[in-house]
Amino acid sequence: MARVAFIGLGVMGYPMAGHIAKAGHEVSVYNRTTAKAEDWVKEFGGSHGITPAEAAKDCDFVFCCVGNDNDLRSVTLDEGGAFETMKQGAIFIDNTTASAAIARELCAAASQRKFDFLDAPVSGGQAGAENGILTVMIGGDDAVYKRAKPIIDCYARMVGLMGAAGSGQLTKMVNQICIAGLVQGLSEGIHFGQKAGLNIEAVMGVISKGAAQSWQMENRWQTMNAGEYEHGFAVDWMRKDLSICLNEARANGANLPVTALVDQFYSEVQKMGGNRWDTSSLLARLKNAG
Repeated sequence: MARVAFIGLGVMGYPMAGHIAKAGHEVSVYNRTTAKAEDWVKEFGGSHGITPAEAAKDCDFVFCCVGNDNDLRSVTLDEGGAFETMKQGAIFIDNTTASAAIARELCAAASQRKFDFLDAPVSGGQAGAENGILTVMIGGDDAVYKRAKPIIDCYARMVGLMGAAGSGQLTKMVNQICIAGLVQGLSEGIHFGQKAGLNIEAVMGVISKGAAQSWQMENRWQTMNAGEYEHGFAVDWMRKDLSICLNEARANGANLPVTALVDQFYSEVQKMGGNRWDTSSLLARLKNAG
């Protein structure tokens, strides 16, 4: 069993850290709101640190799942950050969805301090985290990946090494680009079917067994058809992710016309008050438009 720290106990990090603890590892946690860390310890055992540095001290593996690039720098490189106390030979595994640039920056900083780094963003949402069935896309060295994988497996169903540092984040961008187009297409299909007077349950029962099938269709059409948008990844989070994708595309020359358009559609959902609605709320925008 390993000594593990987990930094960031949001809707994803809280259950992910829990799965690691339930597997028998000794877990120390840190959260910006101390009460959340105290609640976690009451539920799963282990301990909590007052700072990321305190939580990470003497740990073999340090996980992190926070909001964005700035949050990452704060909990790693700033005063009291985890990088202050991480021991040589330890591994920092970052589950945050962030830029490839920050992944490379932190990998270089870790190397200077004689420990290792993996960027390891996840897909599967809150339900995937709670059920321990996330997909994890990893960037980093193969030998480091192999050492960390048994711990990552505690909360994952699919884990894959995508390449050098930053490759995990780039793969997560591909994931979000694909989702954006799929959800818009599904929204338009349901909207069209409703306007045409079709029985949407019957329609989905047929087309979900054909070429139109997708995870979004299988898991979201019923709530979308019912006008319920409280079942998944929030619009605010998706806009953050799509911003990362679009910034990277500007840097590497990729053309993302559909992604850019869907990002604007999500901005309209936000203006409707749907910041915390799930991403399938693109259908609400279509209905709102008449």
